[in-house]
Amino acid sequence: MQVLRGTDAALAAMQDRAPDAADPVRRAQVEAVIEAVRERGDDALREFSERFDGVRLERFAVSVDAIEAAAAALEPALRSAIDTSIARVRAFHERQPREAALVPGPDGWLGHMVRPLARVGCYVPAGQAPLFSSLIMSAVPAQVAGVADIVACAPPRRDGSVAPEILYVASVLGLRAVYRLGGAHAIAALAYGTEQVGRVDTIVGPGSPWVVIAKQLVFGQVGIESLPGPTETLVVADASADPRHVAADLLAQAEHEGAQPVLVVTDDDVWHAVESELERQLSDLSTASTARASLEQRGMVAIVESVAQALEVANAYAPEHLCLLVEDPWSWVGAVEHAGGVFVGAHSMEALGDYVAGPSHVMPTGGTARYASALNVRHFQRLVPVVGLTPAALAAIGPAGALMARAEGLEAHARAIESRLAPGEEG
Repeated sequence: MQVLRGTDAALAAMQDRAPDAADPVRRAQVEAVIEAVRERGDDALREFSERFDGVRLERFAVSVDAIEAAAAALEPALRSAIDTSIARVRAFHERQPREAALVPGPDGWLGHMVRPLARVGCYVPAGQAPLFSSLIMSAVPAQVAGVADIVACAPPRRDGSVAPEILYVASVLGLRAVYRLGGAHAIAALAYGTEQVGRVDTIVGPGSPWVVIAKQLVFGQVGIESLPGPTETLVVADASADPRHVAADLLAQAEHEGAQPVLVVTDDDVWHAVESELERQLSDLSTASTARASLEQRGMVAIVESVAQALEVANAYAPEHLCLLVEDPWSWVGAVEHAGGVFVGAHSMEALGDYVAGPSHVMPTGGTARYASALNVRHFQRLVPVVGLTPAALAAIGPAGALMARAEGLEAHARAIESRLAPGEEG
């Protein structure tokens, strides 16, 4: 891991990071895939499924029988764990406000209506392993928001099937369809529609670099909740932290390919204890090769003088996940300005947040936590302003509106207002 000493060095490193620019060759490849799907629909999807996934498909939607069979084959303990996750994620998001606000006042009626999106597509990665938890974290908030039609896309396995864990989640949630499609061509199908795949209003969920580029290219045709980059965790630790917990949290992040584990500590002794513990835990970790590569290639350690300085560094980094392993962690939560999610204390590890804590684990990466939020109910709703003014309110504010319209050279706007201000006009 790269070691940074002092707040200035740490701040410079944290603020200097920028999202990785898309490789122009890869971007051109994705553009070609999207254009082919737009022009040739299902024929292009069959071609790309055979080329990229090694399977020739005639029908893309998984049959109801296949979904039921896969769900029944899942181990009862795992089914129970998935059920727990769904229940907790649903309960968390049901606490978020989602009501309209349309109330009368002296000027008439002002407020907004809330309307859910009609159709949402959830992308489920299945590279190193099928990340079925991502379907929970994407689809459940959409259901709470009131979305009636939710579909999923997941890359097929070599035999043309979809992982049973994904199908069980889809079955429990009652999704309309699960398509055996992955990569950029899945995103294109959801964005533009084909003979078998209906277009959606927004696409959510993480994915490979090809998926992220595709989401970027189709934005505007459909809504895109984020362009997630490599996952990241920043752990703040002081002398009170258990080195075993710090190392475990860093490795839980590092075992994702290309991840960035970051540690900010208050003295050298903490770092040396964690460093030794990392080596001990890596010795028998099944994903050690990936974790070690993440630590060596993208990992960073910042050594500062206080927890206050550590939080300053963390805010500059704006991590996807911020873990507070410090004495009296709740006293520092108010100092957090930029983070996708905050995990407070030793009993609130980020790894638990990936599955059963409650919030969606789809969180902003690459410093975008400065302006973006974790996936939530509002991502799946539209706020529609409603204006219903009284004649008295129009008389009071209309002249100001007409004056502003003429100042912008929009005479018809001014006349539209003044036509209601004429004597005898009832409004």
